[in-house]
Amino acid sequence: MTKSPRRTWLTAAGSALAGVAGLLLPVFGTAGAAQAADGGIHVSNGRVYEANGNEFVMRGVNHAHAWYPTETGAITDIAAKGANTVRVVLSSGDRWTETSASQVSSIIGDCKTSKVICVLEVHDTTGYGEDGAAASLDQAADYWVGVRSALQGQEDYVVVNIGNEPYGNSGYTAWTGATKSAIGKLRSAGIENALMVDAPNWGQDWSNTMRDNAASVFASDPRRNTIFSIHMYGVYDTAAEVQNYLNHFVNNRLPIVVGEFGDNHSDGNPDENAIMATARSLRVGYLGWSWSGNGSGVEYLDMVTGFGPNALTAWGDRFFNGADGISATSTRATIYGGGSNGGGTGGTAPNGYPYCLNGSSSDPDGDGWGWESNRSCVVRGSTADTGSGGGTAPNGYPYCLNGSSSDPDGDGWGWESNRSCVVRGSTADR
Repeated sequence: MTKSPRRTWLTAAGSALAGVAGLLLPVFGTAGAAQAADGGIHVSNGRVYEANGNEFVMRGVNHAHAWYPTETGAITDIAAKGANTVRVVLSSGDRWTETSASQVSSIIGDCKTSKVICVLEVHDTTGYGEDGAAASLDQAADYWVGVRSALQGQEDYVVVNIGNEPYGNSGYTAWTGATKSAIGKLRSAGIENALMVDAPNWGQDWSNTMRDNAASVFASDPRRNTIFSIHMYGVYDTAAEVQNYLNHFVNNRLPIVVGEFGDNHSDGNPDENAIMATARSLRVGYLGWSWSGNGSGVEYLDMVTGFGPNALTAWGDRFFNGADGISATSTRATIYGGGSNGGGTGGTAPNGYPYCLNGSSSDPDGDGWGWESNRSCVVRGSTADTGSGGGTAPNGYPYCLNGSSSDPDGDGWGWESNRSCVVRGSTADR
């Protein structure tokens, strides 16, 4: 069921920014048939991969660089908590101080030094069509063309998120055409990085505009290398809504990440547990909002207080240390050596989880799934590793040994031996 967003509008410093990212103001002021790109971070069959073919599942944090440019240690601090990705707020200069090409290069350098993938986004587009101060996607595309020198050659490390929440609740039917046009402008300018596009409706796509047009948008990219980003706040306050939205993309082999979400919001109470559990079970990336610096009444979305890396808030502790959180599910990009960001380099199993460094000693119940360094791991040679118990589906998950009897809700996804499995012949089995 689609819900109209329940949002409280705040006016500050000349504009009302909805969706969470907009409310973070400083308190001071089925795809086309063409071959997917095969270099750098790229999309294939609805999944995100590194240049070497290793699947990469984003587990990251949003950082408000544009409003706090002096917090230069934030990326390093986020990485130290185990994140493998940082989504960095930039400005095209249409609304806030422009992030220059040299600053973009410096941010990318910080990401590489900290061994995280950079998702760079222009925030000035937030709420276009409803917020008169917002920039268009075309203006954001012009900005990216202007800083392309900082992006070229960084395709292994950088994803370009064209514009944050590019439409509000007015004029959002123009999202499809505007998004295709922006993608075309970037590709024509020689920008070959993986692209990311946010949903309209302040990022929450309650109208299903992005969902229903994602295939044609993906096909419009001549490199077939565009990732879709949904922001999950009050519209996604039940597990069913979370699961239905993400499963649509996975079942249609379209790449999706949860680009923003929190544990609370002025427009409703998002189900963060369902968001994180569903993302884990579907191998979908997620990027929590946000490290620090929230204002305008949503300060509770700070993961740490005052940018202090050791000052975790309740939301931060849940995000990093709770079930299906960063500590349990994040694996560093292989371009940086792979393994947990907190240590351990036992390699990666075909299902995307790290191998247990201590083998069966990490697996007391003998099901092939172990636990090390606060995350799940796979015992080499076990049924969890090889799928020998029932075989492995094309999406990398094991087949259910008990077929549809393991799948009470009939969606093709079952649960056996404390892990997700796929019913043969179902919509999930492709």
